[in-house]
Amino acid sequence: MNNSFTSALLSLGVLLAVSIGCSQGQESGTANVTGNTTTASTAPATGVLEGSYDISGVNENGAGAYKGTLIVTPRGDVYQFSWDTAGRKYDGVGVRTDTSVAAAFASGDNGEGCGVVLYKIGADGTLDGKAGYWGNNSSETEVAKRTAGTDLEGDYEISGNNTAGQNYTGKLSVKKAGAGYTFSWNAGSQFEGFGIKQDDTVAVGIGGSKCGFVSYEIAADGTLNGKWGGYGSRSVGTETAKKK
Repeated sequence: MNNSFTSALLSLGVLLAVSIGCSQGQESGTANVTGNTTTASTAPATGVLEGSYDISGVNENGAGAYKGTLIVTPRGDVYQFSWDTAGRKYDGVGVRTDTSVAAAFASGDNGEGCGVVLYKIGADGTLDGKAGYWGNNSSETEVAKRTAGTDLEGDYEISGNNTAGQNYTGKLSVKKAGAGYTFSWNAGSQFEGFGIKQDDTVAVGIGGSKCGFVSYEIAADGTLNGKWGGYGSRSVGTETAKKK
């Protein structure tokens, strides 16, 4: 997530068709999704996501390594992610399910317009999802049941409950694209996202052309092992975040 990622983000051609209540962030590293400043816990307890991390990573296509810091702050049902890599700042929103975490982010001190969905893939191919949107401290849930296709690709019937507590239904199509998958929803309005699969989870980033996303797995010692990219990525970057 350093300078070379900015150009990669410009290739994101995603349409966001959800209602997001956005608010301006605070200063770097403590940008607040809701405008209420809190202090991130740095407790190293296993399983605790919030805290301060030292990060190291490799850009897409192996185009250079980077180092920096990450602060993860709980915000209601979601988490705020704030990166600093050699003075270049990124801010975003993340959700967690068990030992899997997904976050969407943008360059700067806020992730306005960015969202992410983290799906757990069931044995029968059903996708059980949790979503977060920058500027909204409530999460969204969605279940997608496959009606055609194999593996992750295929057509799905979806039902969910949005951040306002309203139920919705619709359709989802998933297609292999580059290093990940294109997700196309139709639930009264149409929008798209791009996802990366890790084991039995898939993280899908949605938002404007400025948004990227990362998928982490939490190790037993609390280390976050991640893969990240943008819409249509032909390869992915990698990142390791170790709690201070």
